[in-house]
Amino acid sequence: MASATAHRPPSMDPVAAGRWAARPRNAPAWLHEEVARRMAERLDVIRLPVRAWADWEPVQGGTNGHGLLALRYPDADCFRVLALEQQAQAATKNRANEWWRRWAPKPRQRVIEASRPPDASVQLVWANMLAHTSADPAALLADWHRALAVDGFVMFSCFGPDTLRELRGLYARVGWPPPAHDFTDLHDWGDLLLASGFTDPVMDMEHITLTFESPERLLQELRELGRNLHLQRFGALRGRAWRARLQTALAEQLAVPARGSALALTFEVIYGHAVKAPPRHALASETAITLDDMRVSLRRLNHNSPKG
Repeated sequence: MASATAHRPPSMDPVAAGRWAARPRNAPAWLHEEVARRMAERLDVIRLPVRAWADWEPVQGGTNGHGLLALRYPDADCFRVLALEQQAQAATKNRANEWWRRWAPKPRQRVIEASRPPDASVQLVWANMLAHTSADPAALLADWHRALAVDGFVMFSCFGPDTLRELRGLYARVGWPPPAHDFTDLHDWGDLLLASGFTDPVMDMEHITLTFESPERLLQELRELGRNLHLQRFGALRGRAWRARLQTALAEQLAVPARGSALALTFEVIYGHAVKAPPRHALASETAITLDDMRVSLRRLNHNSPKG
């Protein structure tokens, strides 16, 4: 089994990550909503039944993405997992204006806001654009695994290593510390899913290039997406002269002539999907198996047996 510690986010400052997680936010970034839409399309190939699902940190992941799943599973109960009180208050305030509620069927499902769902209570954990901000991904995946019922599945997305590669190159050329921590590779996410007790992980990625008309607009987008969580980031306040130098460098080095000299940034988005497998019973001279586990194993055996 792979070491969970080996897959902690490289170079991330856990204190800074905690501060960013606790920062109140009223709306998700545009890119988060777009990734949620793309991830929701991937549910078309999954036929596993969903009677209850958990949206892990919906303020971070996107209200529109939440709405797409509410429309897809209109009869399923939903847990809105809000670990922080400030985020819970923001989410409660925003729920009244969510667009999808006007178009959804009359709700037959319950919506429950909680810091953690009950054990084995959901068939789907939905976690959009969250994992790359966690300083302890092994603990995060363990929470997902605990919340899922057997044969339930997780769908998640996060940034990958190629994210902000143009900005990283710019900072390196002028001798500044990195502009962001290093993001975990999709293969390491797959290993960590297996180490956390999941089975059949399916990992995929794509590159999304965003263009901006000005350095000011680019920096505004970056502020909405997150903060620099690198352990070796500059430790003091930057001045106006440094900001002016940054804006000049962005305009000179990120411009793409083929796109009208718009400034381009690359984002690598990783998508992950995995299933919670039934518990494995170790063979020994004497093995104790609960009645519930035996029932689950028998149901799976009957389901997988050839018919006829």
